[in-house]
Amino acid sequence: MPAEDSRPNILLIVTDQQRGDALGIAGHPVVQTPNMDEIGAFGTHFTRAYSAHPVCVPARRTLMTGATAAHHGVFMNYDTRLDLPTLPAALTAAGYHTHLSGKLHLHPPRKLHGFMSADWADSPAQWNLGRYRTDYQRFLVENGFVGTDAGYAAGASNNGWVSRPFHLEERFHYTNWTVDCALRFLERRDPTVPFFLNLSIFAPHQPCMPPAYYFDKYLDADLPDPPVGDWARVYDEPQRGLGVNAWRVCLEPDALRRMRAGYFGSIEHVDHQIGRLMKHLPENTVIMFVSDHGEMLGDHQWLRKRVPYEGSANIPFLLRLPKSMGVAQGRAVDRPVELMDVMPTLLDIAGVEVPETVDGKSVMPLIRGEDAGWRDWLHGECTRIVTMNSGVQFITDGREKYVWYPGAGIEQFFDLVADPQEMTNLADDPAHAARVALFRDRLIATLDGRPEGFVRDGRLQVLGGDTQMFLPGFNRPEHDYSSKIGKGLLDGDR
Repeated sequence: MPAEDSRPNILLIVTDQQRGDALGIAGHPVVQTPNMDEIGAFGTHFTRAYSAHPVCVPARRTLMTGATAAHHGVFMNYDTRLDLPTLPAALTAAGYHTHLSGKLHLHPPRKLHGFMSADWADSPAQWNLGRYRTDYQRFLVENGFVGTDAGYAAGASNNGWVSRPFHLEERFHYTNWTVDCALRFLERRDPTVPFFLNLSIFAPHQPCMPPAYYFDKYLDADLPDPPVGDWARVYDEPQRGLGVNAWRVCLEPDALRRMRAGYFGSIEHVDHQIGRLMKHLPENTVIMFVSDHGEMLGDHQWLRKRVPYEGSANIPFLLRLPKSMGVAQGRAVDRPVELMDVMPTLLDIAGVEVPETVDGKSVMPLIRGEDAGWRDWLHGECTRIVTMNSGVQFITDGREKYVWYPGAGIEQFFDLVADPQEMTNLADDPAHAARVALFRDRLIATLDGRPEGFVRDGRLQVLGGDTQMFLPGFNRPEHDYSSKIGKGLLDGDR
């Protein structure tokens, strides 16, 4: 590639489990994200962005391939090889110098999936030390933390609500390490070709253990209580004795405050580290910022992800273009976008042909104000919703949302404009019957012909038995909350 190659550099920042509303630019009342906000304020903030498969592996396969779960074949976290063309592979083939810093969460571990190089660690954990050592683990060992699970040694769970400050010096934190690695790549990259750098940070995924400065700041903040709709309530008062990895919770005030302080503190810590990196970017650099999915954070007495509600499925989606591209920016776009749009967008910007396997679309026409032909709504799905004895299907345009639990026969409908916290399930409201029917018909048309049997004779089906896709251990009566979660429908009613 000649030295005069003028194609833009690309920085793709991916956080893990960051809610779409956990941005200052999104109007969050507490969390401070000045560097993330700058990307959106001087670029484009997509306010109705979603993770259509809101759990780590399916979401990241969609992110890296531009394909839906029905196409790439993974609806839940498990290991299987990825055979579709990837974003880094396409950019590498086009002459970009490509590098990963942080989490990839694709199988098998250490496969580059098209990247030319990687500083790789799917998490701060060291439980897999017997099979392979991540680059973050190696970094800790090289700094004297030998024979200990230094990343998690404080005792907080990688999926739990227990939160505390990071137990080592801040320079040893996983978030700092990923940015250090990214800066080292920028120093050592080939300057004659454009680069594609994927900075993929594990935070604010649990364990929420930011450095003490950030934890203490939010511990003392006036944090809003999580919303809990009557349709979702499974506990009437705070509980002790819940598992640290429980999916449904009603925590005592102190535990809730500490959990949320750890989460928001982790986000601000990430933001400050992104600020470190942005100071060293060449002017001709595209910056895209997304998250793989959100975090319920106690909303509707739920933790983590997988479910279709806004805390879990709505994500940040920011894109800042260099001035050299001559595109007007500095506005918000409210059209529905999702992770499958990342790959075609970045390839479009780089002038690289989009593979036929990609289901998403470039958002560049939306940025230019050319939204004719853009999708009106999007479809999402995930399997194994713990406590629901079901997978989930949903349709949303960012203004309304239709939810169907095929294993439990539960239907929900939310007006996201009037009720952004999804406090009221309108599926039974006669005033919304026509809208419910419209969204239901969209889902039927999307699922018709699928091998799972979601649709028969033009109606949604309640799937029983082994088609409910339980997680082992969660099909016991004490975990069956379905009667309290929504509107139950008998087989054949839809």
